[in-house]
Amino acid sequence: MFDGMPLRVRRPNDYNPVLAAQLGGTQPAAHLNLAVLGLAPGGGSGAGGADGPDRIFVGGLPYFLQESQIRELLEAFGPLKALDVIRDKETGNFKGYCFCVYADPSKTDMACTGLHGMQMGDKTLTVRRATAQGQPKADAPYMAAQQAALYMAAGGMPGMMPMAVPLPPPTTVVVLDNVVSEDELRDDNEFADIEEDMREELSKYGSVLKLVIPRPTEAERPAGLGRVYVQYASTDEAGRARAALSGRKFGGKPVVAEHYDEHRFAAGEL
Repeated sequence: MFDGMPLRVRRPNDYNPVLAAQLGGTQPAAHLNLAVLGLAPGGGSGAGGADGPDRIFVGGLPYFLQESQIRELLEAFGPLKALDVIRDKETGNFKGYCFCVYADPSKTDMACTGLHGMQMGDKTLTVRRATAQGQPKADAPYMAAQQAALYMAAGGMPGMMPMAVPLPPPTTVVVLDNVVSEDELRDDNEFADIEEDMREELSKYGSVLKLVIPRPTEAERPAGLGRVYVQYASTDEAGRARAALSGRKFGGKPVVAEHYDEHRFAAGEL
């Protein structure tokens, strides 16, 4: 509180730790006692400590949701390392947004893709990384500065910076997460039904050239287990399927749909 008004101090939405490090320290000074100021590392009024480069912002949540319901929604993609549910300091009421960090960082972008734009009652979820670190930028100067900082941090020499690698284009292959379970795949009858249902559903968006659903055996759990891979005749068809299926629910879990490298798919690298 300052002069009767509540102040909120936080990083800007486009904060990038790599670029900020070139300007000076990016962490609180060691001698500061943040508890005296009523501040907690993590930046939220929750107590989950959801901070770091893989921190996710989740907005547009209905106000009536309980923390257990929010956690259940987010953990459809994997266990959480931390969850900060933001509440009004005066009333304790939920303010409709939270921050979280997944125990497995690889789930971060999956969750953002699967949850962003999802309808919950009369609200639409906004789900994205809370910082810009690790997110692709179209702005050339930004990317050049980030590449330079990363290269120098790794011990590179000035003037010898490697060229930035362009983002991969869309492919004819789409991979789906959160659509099948290991138990379902073990049963021959259930697997046959799943394969038939998936082929029928996926054919709505174009000509399916190949459908791969890895199955476990007594001896091994193959790569790609729990995912469904489909190859279409064109990238347009694959794009339609990805857009239509991403965020839909199968068995109560939101689907994550992404393009997959065609060469790896052809080589059986799932």
